[in-house]
Amino acid sequence: MAGHSRDGFRLSVLNPGGRDPEQDFATAGGLQDAPHAPVNFHAYAACTGGTFYRDVTRAAEAKHPVLLLLRGDFRAADRALRALHKAGVSVAVSLKETGLHQIAEQLADAGRLKRFMEIVSAADGCIAPTPEAADIYRDLRRGGEAVAFIPTPYPLHDPQWDFSATIDYRHGILVGTREWDVPSRNHAAALFAARQVSDVTGCRVTAYNFDGRKGERLLKQVGFRPNRLRIMARGSGYADYLRIVAEHKLVLEMDTSFVPGQVAGDALLCRVPCVGGNGAVDRLAYSSTCGAGRFGAELVDIATRLLVDAEFYTQTVAESQKNAAERLSFSGVAAELERFFARLPKREAERS
Repeated sequence: MAGHSRDGFRLSVLNPGGRDPEQDFATAGGLQDAPHAPVNFHAYAACTGGTFYRDVTRAAEAKHPVLLLLRGDFRAADRALRALHKAGVSVAVSLKETGLHQIAEQLADAGRLKRFMEIVSAADGCIAPTPEAADIYRDLRRGGEAVAFIPTPYPLHDPQWDFSATIDYRHGILVGTREWDVPSRNHAAALFAARQVSDVTGCRVTAYNFDGRKGERLLKQVGFRPNRLRIMARGSGYADYLRIVAEHKLVLEMDTSFVPGQVAGDALLCRVPCVGGNGAVDRLAYSSTCGAGRFGAELVDIATRLLVDAEFYTQTVAESQKNAAERLSFSGVAAELERFFARLPKREAERS
């Protein structure tokens, strides 16, 4: 089963008007027939055996506490918050895109910023998958009341989400980023670092290209030696992508966007080291190899050592799994969510 059911507390995650179908994580379901993997914001529902909704009425009728996702122009979220409060449901809110560059882009319009501030103030609380987003909510609410940083968990307890391969099967580096045009992703820097490690170790590098011929030309300019670069196009699904991750000895990124950290989360599910990146999952699980306070040559040295030092590699994998079990497990995050919503004021349905 994808979800980790808990008696009593179940969380509804609502993305009003979103594209993801409704998904009840209390029901058993195999990996292949799951509408969406139990990761990212879906994981908050999954770890409590809750439900991911896009229909406000159904979320209100369920009567479970709601985490309301804010996206677009926030109008749908504003209407949803009012409807949920009218139904007597406690509501915490979170931006759906929480990298610092994404937050800045969303709040660059005066009308959207005004609506966002009103929603954050009217909500019963705020949950942030990064410490940086939590600080923004605290500032808007003029204090730390009912604001919590709770990282998105990963289903490391579930054997069907263990994508790890044997050590002998793993080869080379996977570059974890893909966006050339987002400065904080530092995609070019990650490719140059991977090229440098490849030159020293002889390993092959895999990079994804979603930009067609333009991307191919850019990758060619990086200057990998012959037969050292494998270019992958868009994959067919999340499980297939994880199988690609699992083929590699490590994942390398230079992302400084302060995102929740799915690149690192994907590496966790494959029991593969992740080097670089300052996302929340990177910092919590891969504290000794992440990009918090490290960049450039230091990360190149770490990646190189992982490829040539078997003992260091084994220790790094074990440490990341231990850290994740302590801070990113379904059971641990479900308990954090339950404690958080228990502190929120109880609401009653408004009489017609």
